Amino acid sequence: MARPLKVRVYGLMRWLHIYTSMISLLIVLFFALTGVTLNHPDWVFGTQEVTKNTTGTLPATWQQGGKPDWLTVVEYLRATAGVKGIAGNYVTAGSADPQDSLSFHAPGYSADVFIAKDTGAYRLSVTQQGFVAVLNDFHKGRDSGGAWAWVIDVSGGFLALIALTGLGLLVFLKKIRRSALLTMLGGAVLIGVLMRLAS
Repeated sequence: MARPLKVRVYGLMRWLHIYTSMISLLIVLFFALTGVTLNHPDWVFGTQEVTKNTTGTLPATWQQGGKPDWLTVVEYLRATAGVKGIAGNYVTAGSADPQDSLSFHAPGYSADVFIAKDTGAYRLSVTQQGFVAVLNDFHKGRDSGGAWAWVIDVSGGFLALIALTGLGLLVFLKKIRRSALLTMLGGAVLIGVLMRLAS
């Protein structure tokens, strides 16, 4: 005998709520903790910044037709200077500035390279932040690449599903449904008031 639709819907909601909660438990914990550290930038544990400056000379092939071959420059610096992250902010020297430049960015990491156009000599400045700053950048999706952006999107989907299935389960819990919905409404009003005061 088939179970009534109401029972099947309740079972599905409960199953989704439990297993999406378990799957996303660690990622929810990660975003919860880094949300707190982001909200308190004055907490300095694990956020110390270390800057290292080095110099060198690019190979003769770094220019093609008098202009930087950025792919050659990037790969050379990755191989010899150990830079990492996403390369960007390419600036080709003009008449007012005799040097080319580019930068690399990753969570908690940045590297700026300044290249003398006539000699290929470069100055590299690498800044690395502490562990907490790296986690904070991952929370924001800053300089973390497309794969991590996908993780953030999926995490948001899981959180939305957890919230919606939790709300759906309340419909079936007659004893606490009214008080739970009133509590939720009170929480929504409180959040609205706090947002209004903060704006």
